[in-house]
Amino acid sequence: MQITGRTRVFYCMADPIDQVRAPEVFNEVFARHEVDAVMVPMRVHAPHLEATLQMLFESPTVGGVSLSIPHKTAGAAIVDRCSPAASVADAVNAIRRNPAGGLEGELFDGEGFRRSLDRAEIAYVNRRVLVLGAGGAASALATALAAASVAEIAVYDPNRAKAEQLAKVLRSEFGIRAECLADNDPRGFDLIVNASPLGLKDTDPLPVDVSAIEQHAAVCDILMKNQPTPFLRAALARGLAAEPGFDMLIQQTPLYLDFFGYPELAASVRSDDSYLRNMLIPSEMSSARPLTTCQ
Repeated sequence: MQITGRTRVFYCMADPIDQVRAPEVFNEVFARHEVDAVMVPMRVHAPHLEATLQMLFESPTVGGVSLSIPHKTAGAAIVDRCSPAASVADAVNAIRRNPAGGLEGELFDGEGFRRSLDRAEIAYVNRRVLVLGAGGAASALATALAAASVAEIAVYDPNRAKAEQLAKVLRSEFGIRAECLADNDPRGFDLIVNASPLGLKDTDPLPVDVSAIEQHAAVCDILMKNQPTPFLRAALARGLAAEPGFDMLIQQTPLYLDFFGYPELAASVRSDDSYLRNMLIPSEMSSARPLTTCQ
């Protein structure tokens, strides 16, 4: 890939940054299609997020920004306009400048997650779901599942106020059963989703007691680092259906590309994303996965 003064530049911002995989995905797509664009990972501390975004978007060569941990909720407060999905979840993971000069935010985590469940044939309609975490990603997943007719969503986060606020939004916006749990007991749930940072560090405890998970239940861990995580390894050892977060990212890729002005690339990825799956999904988890394309 040759980078010149004409190259369109995208950024992926997070803190920490070493777990992000979006730059690998986008740079592979750009290179495969010989598009003069690049995505650069950038570590940005939370207090500097707004100033960094405002400064970067002053440059006409900046095409957009992808946000990861912990910036998604803060990003929603910075942009001038959010999509309805982003407004409900109070989070954004994609930002662009519109022709009038304002910053627009979108949120693709939830739709990407739902599509990844569909591809993995993990049922969620009329199921009881436990979401671990209450940050931007957790809010996106929970709101997407609430809109997709799950029976109930329970939220656990050590920050009880954040968990209760998310449960309140789910009840008021979607009219479903939603509660904030006092503990992370997974008993009685059909789908357990780790949308917390637990697992980013090797010393982290498991997000739940895997031995207490129902035998019929499915487990998802959306972390992009250390996959399969100790949580997923323990679930697989019990014979549970277990899904890493990589396909959630792959399923979002066409949505990002449309948002950033590359509809032809989006259509290409929708028709064949096998090269991205081969690049991201660990071999020990790929053999049992269906090879259908993005929707």
